[in-house]
Amino acid sequence: FFFFQAEDGIRDVERSRGLGDVYKRQVSTQSTWGFRILKEKMLSEGNEYDTGVNTFSPDGRIHQIEYAMQAIKLGSTALGIRSKEGIVLAAERRLPSPLMIPSSLEKIIQIDTHVGCVLAGLVADARTLVDYARVECQNHRFTYNEPMPIVSIAETIADLAIDFGEFEKRKQRPMARPYGVSLLIAGIDENGPALYQTDPSGHYMEWSARAIGPATEGAQSLLKDNYSSTMTLKEAEKLALQSLKNVMEEKINKNNVELCILKVDGGKFESMSPDYVEEILKTLQQSLQSFVPIFKTVSYTHLRAHETSLHLVCRLLLEKKK
Repeated sequence: FFFFQAEDGIRDVERSRGLGDVYKRQVSTQSTWGFRILKEKMLSEGNEYDTGVNTFSPDGRIHQIEYAMQAIKLGSTALGIRSKEGIVLAAERRLPSPLMIPSSLEKIIQIDTHVGCVLAGLVADARTLVDYARVECQNHRFTYNEPMPIVSIAETIADLAIDFGEFEKRKQRPMARPYGVSLLIAGIDENGPALYQTDPSGHYMEWSARAIGPATEGAQSLLKDNYSSTMTLKEAEKLALQSLKNVMEEKINKNNVELCILKVDGGKFESMSPDYVEEILKTLQQSLQSFVPIFKTVSYTHLRAHETSLHLVCRLLLEKKK
């Protein structure tokens, strides 16, 4: 309709060239008004793709899932490391007040005796997923008289994570929007230690070491450089706390970090005490102090070498330009 109105306005202008500039300005104003309303209508249609959870945008995206991915970065950093002796889960606790009791802020949650998870994102959404996984684990144990495999738990949580949408008469969905949380599911089953990640898109992946949360890139880079498949559980604990220490904004201590382990021998989920965490932090501090003199010498030498190389490259570029 607006295109026809604009075209008719242009024809009227061409036919009325002898009627004066006043009539031309009136028709031009009407045509501009038509195009402006058409633009607003097109923008409103774009916002429909932006807010809808059941509709793909023209470029094949569901924007609400992408926004849920961004909500994960508003949480705290968490990570998991798998070793031959078990799995380590560690998470940062962001205490809003010194009067808050640290143990009341749970970032690592037990699902069953042989499996637990660490979260990044909205805690309320994680609680919904964990409660559902707990029920499924008990149903599997009651039906088959065995612990539920870790991959089946990850698949169950991923299926629930993607089961969102608007209310339907034939089915009442548990959530009208995507879950704004990512989970690292760690456990011991008949296949050994396993570490899986789930995200709001309903996708789950297996990892040897993985970091989630706002400082994912920095922590994941540290894990990539220092992880080894032959490392012991003690080494994995040190690597987990060292990675959190390097990416946390506040100074790490026994109260603002949480640590849990699952050993292959016992296969039980075990939460470590703050005193145990403090001992590992002291060990890391002592190792850093003994490394400082060597680090200063090596860094200065490397800087001088890079400076010489940089001067050489700049000289060659200038000669080539001339």
